[in-house]
Amino acid sequence: MGEATKPAAVPPGLEADAGVTIHAIAAEIFPLCRSITGDGVRETLRRIGRNIPLDVIEVESGSPACDWTVPDEWTIRAAYIENAAGERIVDFRANPLHVMSYSVAVDEVMPLDALKRHVFTLPEQPDLIPYRTSYYAPCWGFCMAHRQLEALPDGPYRAVIDADIAPGHLTYGEFYLPGETPEEVLLSAHICHPGMANDNCSGLALLTYLAKQLTGEKRHYSYRFLFAPGTIGALTWLARNEETVSRIRHGLVLSCVGDGGGPYYKRSRRGNAAIDRAMDHVLRLNSAAPEIVDFVPYGYDERQFCSPGFNLPVGLFQRSRYASFPEYHTSADTMDFITPEHLAESHALVREALFVIENDRLYRNLFPKGEPQLGRRGLYDALGGDPKAAEKNLAMLWMLNLSDGAHSLLDIAERAKLPFATILATARLLERHKLIAPVPA
Repeated sequence: MGEATKPAAVPPGLEADAGVTIHAIAAEIFPLCRSITGDGVRETLRRIGRNIPLDVIEVESGSPACDWTVPDEWTIRAAYIENAAGERIVDFRANPLHVMSYSVAVDEVMPLDALKRHVFTLPEQPDLIPYRTSYYAPCWGFCMAHRQLEALPDGPYRAVIDADIAPGHLTYGEFYLPGETPEEVLLSAHICHPGMANDNCSGLALLTYLAKQLTGEKRHYSYRFLFAPGTIGALTWLARNEETVSRIRHGLVLSCVGDGGGPYYKRSRRGNAAIDRAMDHVLRLNSAAPEIVDFVPYGYDERQFCSPGFNLPVGLFQRSRYASFPEYHTSADTMDFITPEHLAESHALVREALFVIENDRLYRNLFPKGEPQLGRRGLYDALGGDPKAAEKNLAMLWMLNLSDGAHSLLDIAERAKLPFATILATARLLERHKLIAPVPA
């Protein structure tokens, strides 16, 4: 990790323009009808590919994916409910949540009571449309607002779903950025949810922006960005990339990063991986009340990356924790629910955590017997005036005391309860004065 190829000692800060750009990317993919397979995923990847050169991988139905199998592909052309007058009271083209994902084909006329057996609502949130799926149990269904359903007169009603489930492909996108070392950082977001801004579009958009941003920067680690359908997409990627898996040193799954809650971080299965400690350090320094929890085998694709056969150092970063906010998996998760401000904050937190892992390293004190005399080297501020002088002086003392070849910069920042950037800047200052030296990697 030669210093000439390192990022600056000051971590990236809050970039207001980043939030605006991320929000625009999310808005472009928001209306698409995505599922775990199909053209909605392909179109989403095509639009993401306008920003970064994605590799799009197609995996045939029936292919093994660890203990799973790639399913047949779902193709949806139309889905609606008509009343007796031929008026469409529900149409998935108005909102992709109106059709249950992976519904089989149907074209039937039926009374209201029969129709209700195939309609999902949220009685406790009567004005919202729920999100429902049936990936592996063939059936059909619609979703609508409970208040609308309760107001429907007796039928007849015509239910139409023009769809196929047939052998095809599962599709995912991947973008690889080589660094100084083949050791990798894996950054992943699921791409299978339709018409929801926070739970789907926000993570995809933030990763797209971050990938484009890192393209123009010097990197120690190589970076792999994965845009894959939830669960089955991650399993498929893992099954096809066991050699790549051995190179992953850090990882994050991103979702729900555009609202004003949290922030929330779920540690990897390892619990004390470098990414866990970096996120903990960054969130506690930058947020009033972050929620940082231990790993549980429920959530997003961190479950697959952290399964015992892989046990990768991959955590989950969100603003509001999944299933904890009323908009979750409903039609209330609109583009108005996420804001450029909160997207920019999420981006800044992820960037700072990556800054930590990019710059963390070991140093050794070249004058370990007693404290080196700092005053004669001009390292103490004689008159003060710098509001952070005391912090900087303390950082020097901590850096000299713990630079024993066994404590990394992050170790020292945690022990000193000082920002990583302060410790890093101090290390570079002391290195220039030949008081410490980096331990060869």
